[in-house]
Amino acid sequence: MRRAGRTFRTVAAGVVCGAALAALTAVPARADEPARAAPHWEIKDSGTPEARFRGLAAVSRHTAWLAGSKGTVLRTTDGGDSWRNVSPPGAAGLEFRDVEAFDARRAVVLAIGEGEASRVYRTQDGGMTWTESFRNTDARAFYDCLTFFDRRHGLAMSDPVDGRFRILSTSDGGRSWKVLPSAGMPAAQEGEAGFAASGQCLVASGPRDVWLATGGAAHARVLHSADRGLTWTAADTPIPAGDPARGVFALAFRDRTHGLAVGGDYRPDQASPRAAARTADAGRGWTPAAAPPPAYRSGVAWLPHSRTAALAVGPTGTDLTTDGGRTWRTVDTGSYDTVDCTPDLGCWAAGEKGRVARLES
Repeated sequence: MRRAGRTFRTVAAGVVCGAALAALTAVPARADEPARAAPHWEIKDSGTPEARFRGLAAVSRHTAWLAGSKGTVLRTTDGGDSWRNVSPPGAAGLEFRDVEAFDARRAVVLAIGEGEASRVYRTQDGGMTWTESFRNTDARAFYDCLTFFDRRHGLAMSDPVDGRFRILSTSDGGRSWKVLPSAGMPAAQEGEAGFAASGQCLVASGPRDVWLATGGAAHARVLHSADRGLTWTAADTPIPAGDPARGVFALAFRDRTHGLAVGGDYRPDQASPRAAARTADAGRGWTPAAAPPPAYRSGVAWLPHSRTAALAVGPTGTDLTTDGGRTWRTVDTGSYDTVDCTPDLGCWAAGEKGRVARLES
């Protein structure tokens, strides 16, 4: 397994997040001690080079779940030193694009696709057994992402059906699901859809707030609900759209008001100007980054305990912001599709060819 590209040489100088981020500062304890290595992605051998992991749920520095192509679900409880294949039986023909994990034993995974290809599975024994808790029977629906507010309440979203995004809801930890009424959902634009690229096109913060990212239409939008998906408002973003390959691919909110959006054009031969934006009013208004990532980015996550630092990832590299999304700089050139961080500084990234890494210092 090849190593990641350059290390995060500039993180130490830029990230000042208090004691909780001391591991990321690379400052020696005494003048006569050598400085620690700058934080960098350390590749962890997943043992599955044939899978592409767009679903990632980081539980801690030690525990993480991956969900990917060919019905693959992996879990580690030793910091990525070993991975257990816990894929649901009979799922080899499915495309898992999102996973939400509550701990080392309980997780929910989403398979995407038209009609019955969209499914939800749930485990409560670390993947030893799985229960299929939802199978889409509407040929017009195509589910992209899911998110949870807490261990019981969660949502999944589908591309528009009858002109509106469809929202699926659970109040029992994913054991059962129901379609929410569409009356509170704004009309979709012509060609508008979500991107099942990183499991981050639907994200929640706090007990009731949730945001939905879109693309493919005239405007790349972010929809916000403050009542767990019953009613929504829509806001345009400065991230380019106007093409089925362009739009907002991922969102991250550090609280109910401050959020980041990343995206662009996923085609490798197309430029992605204005590939990032930020909001400080719960998504009502979005401001483009003054210095955005240089290319399409599909995943984004705030660094733990920081009000200003975040990482964005994509096929051509990882970018860091230390000013709340105003400016970004590339700090690694390895390919990743998704990124997730935990309060104990457990930042993970995953992507193509079985690639998975943990941020080390």
